[in-house]
Amino acid sequence: MHQQLIIEKISGILEATDNTYEVQLTSLLDSAKRIFIAGAGRSRLVGNFFAMRLVHGGYDVSVVGEIVTPSIKAGDLLIIISGSGETEQLIAFTKSARKVGANIVLISAKGDSTIGDMADAVFQVGRAEQYGKVRGMPMGTVFELSTLIFLEAIISHIIHDKGIPEEVMRERHANLE
Repeated sequence: MHQQLIIEKISGILEATDNTYEVQLTSLLDSAKRIFIAGAGRSRLVGNFFAMRLVHGGYDVSVVGEIVTPSIKAGDLLIIISGSGETEQLIAFTKSARKVGANIVLISAKGDSTIGDMADAVFQVGRAEQYGKVRGMPMGTVFELSTLIFLEAIISHIIHDKGIPEEVMRERHANLE
């Protein structure tokens, strides 16, 4: 019962998401010198999944907040993952990136937000009204799971669009595990 509830909810969110996003986001990724990904809490974990897959795809990616993350510069792309688009720390990151001339993308449940207003592009996963309380999926679960699958679909698009063989991706996978 609960598996079906989750599958149906996420399917509805993804069906309501603009299907041109994969081409748009891939173009932004391809035109960036380097890619930085930021999120807070579980959205950060979703960002970590995406960052790893982008590295497998051959992109130069850093996760904001890691000790080895370099400084962001003009020509770089900052991807913010925030359900609300209002997380204070992420607003600060956005302002800093804007100041140096980096491009900014927000992936959110609410495109109309503080970060959304500062972003060069907003990719809204689903429609805002789909994110009310959902029994059995508390505290942002709907956004995080929907975004995880949305971003995996972006990776799938990149792999197919560029013809990246799994063997090449495996060569890029961490081998100090």
